[in-house]
Amino acid sequence: MLVVMKSTATSEMVEAVVKAVSEMGLKAHPIPGANRTAIGITGNKAQVNDTALRALVGVEDLVHVTAPYKLVGRDFHPQDSVVDVDGVTIGGKEVVLMGGPCSVEPLEVTLEIARAVKKAGGKVFRGGAFKPRTSPYSFQGLGEDGLKILAQVRQETGLKIITEAIDPENLRLVAKYTDIIQIGARNMQNFSLLKAAGKSGKTVMIKRGMSSTVDELLMAAEYVMAEGNNRVILCERGVRTFAAHTRNTLDLSAIPYVKARSHLPIVADPSHGTGVREMVAALSRASVAVGADGLIIETHTSPDKALSDAFQTVTIGTFETIAKETEDIAQILGRSF
Repeated sequence: MLVVMKSTATSEMVEAVVKAVSEMGLKAHPIPGANRTAIGITGNKAQVNDTALRALVGVEDLVHVTAPYKLVGRDFHPQDSVVDVDGVTIGGKEVVLMGGPCSVEPLEVTLEIARAVKKAGGKVFRGGAFKPRTSPYSFQGLGEDGLKILAQVRQETGLKIITEAIDPENLRLVAKYTDIIQIGARNMQNFSLLKAAGKSGKTVMIKRGMSSTVDELLMAAEYVMAEGNNRVILCERGVRTFAAHTRNTLDLSAIPYVKARSHLPIVADPSHGTGVREMVAALSRASVAVGADGLIIETHTSPDKALSDAFQTVTIGTFETIAKETEDIAQILGRSF
C-alpha cells in the first residue's frame, strides 16, 4: 500500500502515519517528493485495513499496490532514482562506463589497466577479488590481497571500485574496501546475502541470474531495499538459452522492461552477456541505445594473459572505441557520458 500525503502535510503528520503503520506490525518507508510525501507500507501478507489510516490528519489518498515488488516499483517511486557513489552518479541522464579485468591481477598490471580505463572515460573500476567459479580447480581470486590492490587503485586513480561479495561474512570484508558491492548472478537469490547487503548501507549492484526472470531480479532488489538500503543498481548480464554461438544471450529487452516498471538504474554487461570478445562492442552500442544507464566491461592490457575469462575480455583499444561510440549514441538520446 502507498499512503499519499497532502501537499500541506507537516513532518509531524508524516510521523503520525509512520507510527500508526508501525503499531500495525508493518514497515513504513517515507518517500519525500517534490510536492508531497508518500509513505510505502511493506510487510503485509494481505490487503491492509485502511480505515484507521484514512482518518489520520494530512492523508490525501491510499493506493493499493498489487505488484509483488513494492519499493522497487514506480508506484512507490515514480521518478528515476539516481545513485550517487561519492560523486559518480548512476542513473538519470548520465551513462557510466565501468571497466577492468574479470579477476584482480598483481598490483602493477591492475594499475596499468586502471589508468587506461580512466583515460578512456571510465568512472568505475571492476575486478573480482573473490571469484565463485564453476570448477573448483579454476582460479578463485586473490582474496583480501586483491581487495587491498583495489584500494590502492582507488587511491592512485580516483576510480570508484566495484567487486563481488559471495556470502554474508565475506560481504563485511568486501564492504571495508569497495564503493559498490556486486551480487553476482550465482547469488542473485541468496536471500541472506541480499539482506546483509541491504544492512551494509553500501551501494549494491545485483546481476540477473543466468536462469532468472526479470521480475525475479526485481524481487531480489526488493530484499535489499526492504532492509532500508535504496542505493541499488540492477545489471542485465545475459541468460542461458538454447543458443550455442554465445556463452549467454544478452537480453536487451530486459532493459526497457525494467525502466517501465522500476525506478532503479540498470547497467548492461556485454562481456558475460556474450562471452565472445568480438561481440562486446556491438552489444555495448545496442545496450546504450535501448536505455542502459551504464556498461560494465571486462578489459585488459593483455587479454590473452588475463587470469580469468580471457576469451571475453577486450583490449584497451577496443574499450576506448566502445567509450567513443557509446558516447555518440548517448548524446543522440539526450544523455551525457
